[in-house]
Amino acid sequence: MSAAAAAAAVPGRRAKAAIHWFRKGLRLHDNPALLRACEAAAVYPVFVIDPWFVSEERVGVNRMRFLLETLEDLDAALRARSSKLSVLRGRPEEVLPRAAAHWGADLLTFEADFEPYALQRDEAVRSLLAERGVRVESFVSHSLYDPRGVAAAGPGGKPPLSYGPFVKLLRGIGPPPRPARDPPAAMPSEGWKPAPAALTFTDNATTASGTGDGASSLPASGEPASAAHGDRLAEARIPSLADLGYAPPEHAPLFPGGEQEGLRRMAAKLSRGDWVRAFAKPKTSPTAVGEPDTTGLSPYLKFGCVSSRRFWHELAAVNAGGPHGSPPTSLEGQLLWREFYICHGFSFPNYDRMAGNPVCRQIAWQDDPELLRRWEEGTTGFPWIDACMRQLRAQGWLHHLGRHAVACFLTRGDLYQSWERGARVFDRLLVDSDWALNNGNWMWLSASAYFFQFFRVYSPVAFPKHTDPDGDYVRRWVPELANFPKAYIYEPWKASKQNQRKWGCEIGSDYPEPIVDHVAVSKLNMARHKAAYEAHKAPGPPRDVPVGDSPGAFQVGSAPRAPKRARGDGDEGDAAAPGGSGEERDGASAAKRAKPASP
Repeated sequence: MSAAAAAAAVPGRRAKAAIHWFRKGLRLHDNPALLRACEAAAVYPVFVIDPWFVSEERVGVNRMRFLLETLEDLDAALRARSSKLSVLRGRPEEVLPRAAAHWGADLLTFEADFEPYALQRDEAVRSLLAERGVRVESFVSHSLYDPRGVAAAGPGGKPPLSYGPFVKLLRGIGPPPRPARDPPAAMPSEGWKPAPAALTFTDNATTASGTGDGASSLPASGEPASAAHGDRLAEARIPSLADLGYAPPEHAPLFPGGEQEGLRRMAAKLSRGDWVRAFAKPKTSPTAVGEPDTTGLSPYLKFGCVSSRRFWHELAAVNAGGPHGSPPTSLEGQLLWREFYICHGFSFPNYDRMAGNPVCRQIAWQDDPELLRRWEEGTTGFPWIDACMRQLRAQGWLHHLGRHAVACFLTRGDLYQSWERGARVFDRLLVDSDWALNNGNWMWLSASAYFFQFFRVYSPVAFPKHTDPDGDYVRRWVPELANFPKAYIYEPWKASKQNQRKWGCEIGSDYPEPIVDHVAVSKLNMARHKAAYEAHKAPGPPRDVPVGDSPGAFQVGSAPRAPKRARGDGDEGDAAAPGGSGEERDGASAAKRAKPASP
């Protein structure tokens, strides 16, 4: 161990300068890692634009816009505390050691992240900085509990695979920790220096002195930082979408980014005590036009603009005011679903793929890029499915029952494409995409893990008739069908050619015919899934299982059967997946023959 590394390892020593590395946890409240950095003589809050994420092929414009708005909000909050956010560019493993050397930092703090990429990245950063005498300390605050502790408390050192036993395990651990206190009103800034221009997004590469390195004291608490620093703050600016190669989004944001907006929304929802206590997610509307019929907090929890621990304890105070719902459908239950998937994503390898994933059934999915493309673009010919996918592409958000419907349609319901492909599309497009929740839900909805009643399939026609009989949601997102009456809005191909021309949309030219015959192909897929379950009870790679011919499976056919409410995995009821399974039973005769395999 070098002398510098040995010095870094001394516990309890006050740091000369600390870097707090924001990643998730983009907030000042309940941020124990930031509080630790504030014990130093000077603290440098930074966010690193990692090129691994900067691509519309990986992160869609809606999520990137939300992130940049959140950084602006965070910078404003830091400036009110006589500090600022330095946005650096490059691979963290390269940028952070250089920034630490520039600032003379001997401490780096950050919020712990348990996703595979983050774990590898953080270990590389930790190792490189330790060699340079910089201590690295991380703190758990993205989730209610430390997933390492939850896993250790579970049977065999793993969290339970079912929601009920998982919740019971958490009850045994006790309530989540209380939120940490707020950071000081004036953050320490002894010998403060601006960020190195070579690592920033900069309009002016040098400071007013022309060196780019000059030390300066920050303004007093409450004084606008820009007034004191002038051109010094032109460097390390927050980039624009254009800086990152993104075209301007076509739609206004459904969720403006930032801690202040997230806290405002949380307070507004929690102020409605009766609504909070009666909340049952399966009863919310997937076709609400405008403000979501749920809390709308998922993007703010994903980016850590709102602390899940603060939400939990403030929710508990509201629930104490009277009788209230219980997990899995209640608001408390939604936070516990989040913990469930976070803990599973940490505990089980290859959670984002089928191969090597111990919780995932091995299924020989079909591979048809054209079917995937039409599903993603919202041109399947099923108006409900297309409306959902078009909203997702436009706004970066979709109600949980809409997500369930399109996921089922892509996988076991109709197109029989791999859940991995759908998960990648969702991860790119969703504002609130969370790695563990996204992959866990896709496994659930494809009946690859957790939920094995594969014969319960969303009908792309019957289900929306139940939730939005007038079809207003479809008319908004599929304007080609705006003039179709409600009797045909979900089955426009059944209208006569004369009426199609009258209503301004001919099926097959102005709007596509259905991509499959839902009734026929869903029965075929049920047989495929049943055979796959039987064939893959023994270990081994997936094999395509012959199930016989199904004439007409890819032809336009009759309407699906009337829906029935589905139950989830075991005793979890309609909310087996976050917010409820909400699935519809289709193909009743096939369901009687097919029996789910044991989990």
